Order: sequence, then C-alpha cells, then structure tokens
Amino acid sequence: MREFDYRRADDVPGAVALLDADPDARYLGGGTNLVDLMKTGVERPARLVDVRRLPLDRIEPTENGGLRIGATVTNSDLAAHPEVRRRYPALTEAVLAGASGQLRNMATVGGNLLQRTRCGYFADVTKPCNKRLPGSGCPAVEGEHHNHAVLGASEHCVAVHPSDMGVALTAFDAVVSYRTAHGPGELPLADFYLPVGDTPHRETALPRGALITGVTLPPVPSAVHSRYRKVRERASYAFAIGSVAAALDISNGVVREARLALGAVASRPWRAHAAERVLNGAPATADHFAAAADAELTAARPLPGNAYKVTLMRNLVVAVLSELAEEAAR
Repeated sequence: MREFDYRRADDVPGAVALLDADPDARYLGGGTNLVDLMKTGVERPARLVDVRRLPLDRIEPTENGGLRIGATVTNSDLAAHPEVRRRYPALTEAVLAGASGQLRNMATVGGNLLQRTRCGYFADVTKPCNKRLPGSGCPAVEGEHHNHAVLGASEHCVAVHPSDMGVALTAFDAVVSYRTAHGPGELPLADFYLPVGDTPHRETALPRGALITGVTLPPVPSAVHSRYRKVRERASYAFAIGSVAAALDISNGVVREARLALGAVASRPWRAHAAERVLNGAPATADHFAAAADAELTAARPLPGNAYKVTLMRNLVVAVLSELAEEAAR
C-alpha cells in the first residue's frame, strides 16, 4: 500500500473542500471496500478524507411521509430501524443479506452505493480491465464470467454491481443527495449509475468531488408488502449470483402496483420495467408472474458460462412474487 495523507473532516463543506483541493483524494466511510482495494493496488489515493464523524448518521421522516437516510448511517443501524423494518421490509432484508454482522457495523449507506465490482480481473492489477485501465480490454468476456452480467453489458465490460441494498433502493425510487464545492444536488437512483457502454470506468453520474450526504425514500405504500431474496453460492455471507427486490399491491386478486428490481445481473441494480408493465393490472397468478419475468429477460444476452442466470432469475422472480401473492390472500 502506498503512503497517503489522512484528514478527518469536521463538517460537510470542509470535507468537500479537502477533496476538491486534491484530485487524487477519496472519501473514507467504513472503508470495507476502499481499504481492500488500496491493499491490492486497485485504488491508490494520495489522501483519505474521513467523513465517518460528519452529522449524517440519522434516519428521519420527510414531510411527505418518506424517510431520509444519512450517508454515514451504518448498514446495521439501517436494517434495525423500526420504520425501515415496518415500511420497507425488503430494504431490511437486503441489508441483512449482505456481508457479515461485523462488516455491516462498519459499512455505510453512502459507501455501499459506491462499492465497486468484485470481478476477479478488476481486483487483480496484473490483468487488463477496462474499468481499471480504459482501453486495456475485458478478459472476463472470454475468461471466468459465471457470475457476470446478462443484462445491459457490453463488449467492454460484463462485471456486475455487488450491492444488495442498492437493489431494494432501486425498487423504491430512492433519490441520492450530494454536496459539491458548488452546492447541493440530487440524483434519482435510476440515473445514479451510468450504463456500461464503452466507458465502464465511469460508474456514476456524481460530479467530481461530490460527497453523498443521504438517500431519500419516497412514500411507497406497496413497499409494506415487499421482499428481498438472494441466491448465493454458500449460506454464509457471499455476493449474490442473483437477487430480487419486489413489492406487490394486490386487490381482489389483481395487481394494482408492482415494483421489481434485479441484482447481480448487470453493472447496476436493474429496475425491471418491462416486467412491471406486464404485472400491473394483471391477475396475481404464477402464469402472469412467469410472463412478466420472460418479458424482462428477453433482453438478456448471457455469455456461454452464465446462461444459467436467465433460468435462475426467472424462477426467482416467480417464487418471490408468488410468495407475496400468497401473503396478500391470507
């Protein structure tokens, strides 16, 4: 690990000013991803700006009935918050499905959204990687890619985003707040992550030097009836090979509103708009759930080693939606 400067920020404007003064600086929250990448040489910041003690660690109601979650709220505190558990249960389940208890005690909401892919080629500085070094190539296309993208990828990158939390936040139309030297700003999570295209090294739409200050969840009545399910290769903590965040509002056996987001299938949490269009106004039956999954996954372009994900995700979508429908019928 190279030598680096360390500064602890006293307030948000001070943190932003410290990063603005040094293009090679990085914000440090829990450090559960950044420090690992520093150890392997993937990240080589000249300065770390510690934001953990900024007053961004609260979860508060908004005037319109939503929730505002501070950027330094830990994953553990987010999952345990009574209003999150009551009103957005899929978010609690997503957080608890990610990492271990020790890591959740350190990891922060802002850092979770900014964590980088766990692709082995990205993490190995002896290998080419367009995300690390633009133009060097994507060896995963011809190499090891069993847990890589089947939606929204390109020849330049087939890595997936690892966040569980981000999948649930995407289903609920969360909005990310940030601060730069020029003032505050907001980004809907739908626009926060950039498509891969031919610039996979550009991962988010955040302006340079921006500090995430919080995430706002709008009021989503259907979120009360929501679930997050994750498939992984071992029962102990591991990154997903497929996940689903879903919410259903059902009345008289008909879907009034459906929300669906998929994880571990693309470079960003994937909002399943095509599936939602099939579900809304349709009978809440397994056949319609399967039709919705098929409508979304028709755009899948798997590689030879990860075609199983299409079947896995179809079955997972049907299973989660069926579980929610059975609960609504009780």
